[in-house]
Amino acid sequence: MRLDELVAAAPGARILGEAGAAEIAKLAYDSRRVEPGTLFFCVPGEKVDGHEFGPAVAAAGAAALVVERELEVSVPQVLVADARAAMAPLAAKLNGYPTGRLRVFGVTGTNGKTTTAFLVREILEAAGVQCGLLGTVKQVVGGVEEEVVRTTPEAIDLQATFRRMLDGGDEACAMEVSSHAMVLRRADAIQFGVTLFTNLTQDHLDFHETMDEYFAAKRLLFEKSGAGTQIVNLDDRWGEKLVKDFVCLTFSAAGDERADYSAHEVEFDAGGARFLARTPHGEVELRTGLPGDFNVANALGAYAAAIAMGVEPESAAAGLARAARVPGRFEPIDEGQGFTVLIDYAHTPDSVENVLRAARGLTAGRLISVFGAGGDRDRDKRPKMGRAGGELSDLAIVTSDNPRSEEPAAIVAEVAAGAEGQAAEVEVEVDRRAAIALALARAEAGDTVVIAGKGHEQGQEFEGGRKIPFDDREVARELLREIAGSAA
Repeated sequence: MRLDELVAAAPGARILGEAGAAEIAKLAYDSRRVEPGTLFFCVPGEKVDGHEFGPAVAAAGAAALVVERELEVSVPQVLVADARAAMAPLAAKLNGYPTGRLRVFGVTGTNGKTTTAFLVREILEAAGVQCGLLGTVKQVVGGVEEEVVRTTPEAIDLQATFRRMLDGGDEACAMEVSSHAMVLRRADAIQFGVTLFTNLTQDHLDFHETMDEYFAAKRLLFEKSGAGTQIVNLDDRWGEKLVKDFVCLTFSAAGDERADYSAHEVEFDAGGARFLARTPHGEVELRTGLPGDFNVANALGAYAAAIAMGVEPESAAAGLARAARVPGRFEPIDEGQGFTVLIDYAHTPDSVENVLRAARGLTAGRLISVFGAGGDRDRDKRPKMGRAGGELSDLAIVTSDNPRSEEPAAIVAEVAAGAEGQAAEVEVEVDRRAAIALALARAEAGDTVVIAGKGHEQGQEFEGGRKIPFDDREVARELLREIAGSAA
């Protein structure tokens, strides 16, 4: 595509000189991915300014640069006010505006994004609609599973992925939209058909600083989603704020009669949850294989979203009932032991509380929890997580999560401080494998062990970016087999 045709998609962009005829074949923001025909975006970052790579990428064959200030290079330059903001509209145009042909569902919120996106995709697939997936656990493009780098990719990668979805036969896409992605303009230029807000609880305050700023980032999804259907959890106080400002469909797992979709007569068992949903199209009995009040909310929201995306109510109910569990979300580990082991991604005070309350409802004996908090993240939530674990467990074992650049023992101490003085017996074991081993060794018939914080993750992050293989699910399986072997 000619440079002048492409940059017309970015308001205010100006080509310096007479270079509009330059042909652009691909886009890049990483200098290592530049090849002849590339339009390179010089994006200023926290640690590195992309403008510093201008001469090098020009020498590597870049066809042109997108810049915020003119550089001394021999290739054409496109001057813009914000190089990052220019990525999405140009990527959308170069890829033929793929979301104009995909039915795109976007979900945002602190907790429940992954589960809701998974459920929406499962319902659509069951209804015969091939659906892509973009999220924290995995992405699926044209029916093929792919690894995930970040929850919401950079705009250039995101628009190229939408193009691949179309080429692979996808008719729809279910995607998680992070608050970081909204602030950093990754989700610009997406034509959402349906958007959904789950909830807002304390997280990411290392990035957003205050809850009001965090909410403002989430709110951007509704501001930018245009004429699509917007769905909000009415049980959440931040959701109430959205309802005042936007025309929304609402849902309530607590049975709020004001909601368009509300859950009533909720029953839990070992197989999940069953409830009566009151909806705009009448009452319907819904079933999900996911236990816990929070999953009733996820299931109800996903059902409402699927209806908004064109799935018939009966088909949506059937798809929801057959939907598989989400990896690392309240995932049971069974090696024949006489007690329950559950793995969950819970890593905020609210999500730890939700998971432990759900587990308590399924537990005849004691509830044992293993959890910690990540390093280089919001420190204020650490004692709050400890308090939740201490209040709701019989035995709370505080351990390391992803310490990153911080001292693991110091993080553990901050979490454990919140657990002290609560109802639970509290143990501290910094080594995560040893902490899991301790929990499993202490468990007896009828007990439940909840291992929280990492869920689907397959590595543990330490100082200097060092990452070692670590999967809570595999570690638990190995240790349970060792316990069974010792007993035999």
